[in-house]
Amino acid sequence: MPFDFHNPYTSTRIPVFARNVVATSHPLAAQAGLRMLWKGGNAVDAAVAAAAAMTICEPVSNGLGSDAFAILWDGQSLHGLNAAGPAPAAWSVDYFRRRHGAGGKTPPKRGIDSVTVPGAVAGWVALSERFGRLPFADLMEPAIEIAERGYLLPVVVQQKWAAATPELGPLPGFAQAFLPWGRAPRVGELFRFPAAARALRQIADTHGAAFYEGEIAQALARFAKAEGGALRAEDLAAYRPEWVTPLSKVYRGYTLHEIPPSGQGIAALIALGILAHFDLASLPVDGPDAQHLQIEAMKLAFADTYRYVAEASSMEVSAGQLLDDAYLASRARLIDPRRAQDFGAGNPARGGTIYLTAADEDGMMVSFIQSNFMGFGSGCVEPAFGISLQNRGHGFSLLPGPNQVAPGKRPFHTIIPAFLTRDGQPVMSFGVMGANMQPQGHVQTLVRMLDHGQSPQAACDAPRWRFNQGLAINVEQQMSPATLQALLDRGHVAEVIHDSYQDFGAGQFIWRAGDPKHEGYVAASDPRRDGAAVGF
Repeated sequence: MPFDFHNPYTSTRIPVFARNVVATSHPLAAQAGLRMLWKGGNAVDAAVAAAAAMTICEPVSNGLGSDAFAILWDGQSLHGLNAAGPAPAAWSVDYFRRRHGAGGKTPPKRGIDSVTVPGAVAGWVALSERFGRLPFADLMEPAIEIAERGYLLPVVVQQKWAAATPELGPLPGFAQAFLPWGRAPRVGELFRFPAAARALRQIADTHGAAFYEGEIAQALARFAKAEGGALRAEDLAAYRPEWVTPLSKVYRGYTLHEIPPSGQGIAALIALGILAHFDLASLPVDGPDAQHLQIEAMKLAFADTYRYVAEASSMEVSAGQLLDDAYLASRARLIDPRRAQDFGAGNPARGGTIYLTAADEDGMMVSFIQSNFMGFGSGCVEPAFGISLQNRGHGFSLLPGPNQVAPGKRPFHTIIPAFLTRDGQPVMSFGVMGANMQPQGHVQTLVRMLDHGQSPQAACDAPRWRFNQGLAINVEQQMSPATLQALLDRGHVAEVIHDSYQDFGAGQFIWRAGDPKHEGYVAASDPRRDGAAVGF
């Protein structure tokens, strides 16, 4: 491993070294995955069990009504899974104009008209069927147990729960599911979710079929219709997740892999393709020169991502054009090392989320992410089965362009798992959750590891910045005052944020240390969440 394991940052975590490992943002979910490995399961079994448990342990970020994505190394090759659901068949621009007026630019942020077909459960089934070792029902056992017996609310989850309550409390089903005493649970209070336990049992017993064609599907359709929404049983029955080939870009001899559009993973590839033209290793890791270059590269990446990225069939330019080496070199030349800029999109045609990862001693590695978007998502919860529904429909546009809403189309997506290889062999499964912080987190942590030799845990613990728009950035309070002042002097408009949970995401990292049967892995879990990396 090319790392200096001295950690220069204050941290509540230490690296975990093991031959079988799971890292998630909640310890009970990490242990759920580890239970599957102890039972003889593989990394896919562990990831699916952890994902199911996370819908109960961290409902502020995901639920049974989430979407999901995965990248996995099966021991021989890399595979991508897109389990994002499409728009209901009845959705169109006219649908939203009739229901919400002519002035809107996007579908609503909350409510039933923000809900697309949930894809996560189908994603679990697809992973299990193709790569899993244990019976699918076994993978649901820890989540069912946690939902029925309950768990004591941890600090960070409670903070976001309480913050969301004023906005979401009036939405259908939310209070019944998530405000058991007429308020958000307090830290250390026992939260049970029996409705979700019923859903998980049906999902387990039917290998997921109940969610898309059975009793749960009928309940979701009735709920949506009662609330005036367009989601129907036919939309659920027609859904299938898609196996995809990840996009990739070489950086410092390593290859970063991301899920292709309509996700924003390409933004990380664009930014690294731009940064490849600068000698970051020669610059102090936490100094203003290195940070400024990364911020400017990320701005350029987002300018193109927000302009061009949509479902692949609707894009005006291809992913290959956006990642073209000559085009990225031309974008790199726009960066002024001494001045912050507000970049527009180029012309390439001329040239609320949980993340988890698992790895086993046979060499399988899984990078997995699922999300309701914007915390609890739509705020709508089907009451009989506790299905907390995402609000991915808000990612569509109602204006002409590649991301304009249409029946059966997938919206622009923010959640992105990542995977790193070298010379065609696996190196690291990783991700950094948190809306548009995700590609920014991928870039910042990879630069720290690959340019500066920091360990995954140190890269995780280091202070982060977050680009917003124009010249505006947020920075964590831990950033050096000298670096912050130098960024301000270059024209960045920086706000110091003291609540890292809200603005800077959280990562989980598993780096392969050598032969998994002998050396194993080193894992890191972000201190910005309640999580843990565990292994044996």
